Amino acid sequence: MTRSLDAAMRDFHPALPLAVAFSGGADSTALLLACADRWPGQIVALHINHGLQAAAATFEEHCRALCAQLQVPLRVSQVDARHTSGQSPEDAARQARYKAFSALALMESAQAAIKSIAIAQHADDQVETLLLALSRGAGLAGLSAMPAHWQREGLDFYRPLLSVSGADIRAWLAQRGAHFVEDPTNQNEQFTRNRIRARILPALQAAFPQFRDTFARSASHAAQAQGLLDEVAQQDVALVGRSVDGLPLIKSLQAMSRARQANVLRYWLKSRFQVTPSTAQLTELLDQVAVCVTRGHRIHIKVGQGFAQRSGEVLTWYNP
Repeated sequence: MTRSLDAAMRDFHPALPLAVAFSGGADSTALLLACADRWPGQIVALHINHGLQAAAATFEEHCRALCAQLQVPLRVSQVDARHTSGQSPEDAARQARYKAFSALALMESAQAAIKSIAIAQHADDQVETLLLALSRGAGLAGLSAMPAHWQREGLDFYRPLLSVSGADIRAWLAQRGAHFVEDPTNQNEQFTRNRIRARILPALQAAFPQFRDTFARSASHAAQAQGLLDEVAQQDVALVGRSVDGLPLIKSLQAMSRARQANVLRYWLKSRFQVTPSTAQLTELLDQVAVCVTRGHRIHIKVGQGFAQRSGEVLTWYNP
């Protein structure tokens, strides 16, 4: 259920000190102001300069000025967010951003150990994420959209505004006369998220006024189901894994249903190698496992940036 920003913040209880990801835009400005009001002296702002547009220097200057006014320490990182072949610009920027967040938090640890990082994604961002997942034919993991809380490299990350609409955030800022910067790329409909925001969200609002709540509920159901699949996969990894190194035994996989094989292989690849196979790659791998009944049968399949292959009685994965 969508709520006011103040109500969402009352339910936010991170470990302190808290770092706030601060771009200078409306959403992160609201989150920084709300956190600074609630926990004075316990907040650090983290600004990532992606260097992808001419306005990046202006954004950084704005962030420095506002943090000085609020007496909130600001830590800035300049990153190389250029995307590689086969990688979307959005994904490249996101990966660079999270690496920088962790580095900035560790940099502060000698003075004030940052335990939590808050990010200002909101209810509209959640809807966009779910629609993107649907458009790509995602499974339950994708349809779970964005979690409100997760851990990465020993830090707790939070999205406390996932139940607050973008319009409510801007209304909250207007009531306080707070200034923020507008990212000009947000109007560029070359990016899929911007097309969703400009064209689809208004249509959903007209047809289904409660769509933020119902979509969030569907994402929650998907996340719960994915959690159950992960529990089963954890048990199955132990069942099919070779005792010496945990690599999945091909004969043990063959004793499982195809759906269960898919679940355990997907989990094994993700948890051990941080690799997510495409549907086509996983289908080919399952097909090869099914017909692997002779000593000479070779399995060597592109999965992610590397290859899944047979090594004697087991499957393994490597990145050449």
